[in-house]
Amino acid sequence: MRPVLIGDVTAAACALLAVPPARRTALARRLIAEAEAARRYQDGTGRAHPDWGNGTLMSAALAHPRRPEPRAGEPDFLECLMLVLAALRDRRHRPDAQPTQRCSDGSSASRASAMSSPQSSQ
Repeated sequence: MRPVLIGDVTAAACALLAVPPARRTALARRLIAEAEAARRYQDGTGRAHPDWGNGTLMSAALAHPRRPEPRAGEPDFLECLMLVLAALRDRRHRPDAQPTQRCSDGSSASRASAMSSPQSSQ
């Protein structure tokens, strides 16, 4: 999946609004899976996936029925936003989740190594 922006989250939440509350968690996970599959498809073919788009969460969400974006304080919309964010958080903690960016050996991008370095205490 491509990096997630706030527009991706709100588009996904609008798709969740279009289904009954009991189906929203499953749809949030499905949208993420579709975005991940679309990213792999585009990386392999050089073209956007015919159903799920270019690998963004927004393009996957736009392939589904959705409701117009309500005001930010609307309780049902807030619940849908939280479900999307929880699905994204849970995806990051899955043991089978693929990293979205790889670091080369010797990179200081690794948080664990950066935190344990002598320079991090300065």
